[in-house]
Amino acid sequence: MKPGIHPDYHPVVFQDASTGTTFLTRSTATSNRTIDWEDGNTYPLLTVDITADSHPFWTGTQRLVDTAGRVEKFNRRYGKRER
Repeated sequence: MKPGIHPDYHPVVFQDASTGTTFLTRSTATSNRTIDWEDGNTYPLLTVDITADSHPFWTGTQRLVDTAGRVEKFNRRYGKRER
């Protein structure tokens, strides 16, 4: 890699806004907020809206969409087209 052209890749703590779960990973993102982590070090803290702890697909709370009802609603509204 060429020196001086890549962003700084450093440890960062992400926090889920809805569940409060935090995890330490590496990222190029920066923040003015910091948090003291379990290992005694201080890391930048980034708050995100959705993580695997709160995403409906991963938590099993995903709702199924009634596609048959959508087709029927479309046909009622616009009618079936004759060719």
